[in-house]
Amino acid sequence: MIFVVQEHAASHLHWDFRLEKDGVLKSWAIPKGPPEEPGIRRLAMEVEDHPLDYASFEGTIPEGQYGAGAVKIWDRGEYRMLTEEKGFLEFILRGKKLNGRYKLVKFEKAGPKSWLILKAKDEEKKEKVRKAVRAKAVRKHE
Repeated sequence: MIFVVQEHAASHLHWDFRLEKDGVLKSWAIPKGPPEEPGIRRLAMEVEDHPLDYASFEGTIPEGQYGAGAVKIWDRGEYRMLTEEKGFLEFILRGKKLNGRYKLVKFEKAGPKSWLILKAKDEEKKEKVRKAVRAKAVRKHE
């Protein structure tokens, strides 16, 4: 399955985060951009689904049309869904900029279309680092 993040300079700069699902692109607008490091939460406003072919769109939406402004692809790649429940998605992104485990969590207090997106701590990466440190310590004491 694909994902794409489009930088969108509309009336306000934001990033459109899109996940392929059920033959469309499920979409969220992220005002401050998607988090690239664990521990950062960003507001993600759910917006209308887009057709799959919109994943490759770059260009300018003309003045007077909804979303008028420049659109460019900021990142793209593949994703794998880990958990999908009402109000909670967990998935792994493999893109040029975004890599690792991410979560989208419904944020009801902020409104019915409000979500939070965050990058989860990467336990797999931590374990690789731990093993490398242990192996270096063992070699040092041999």
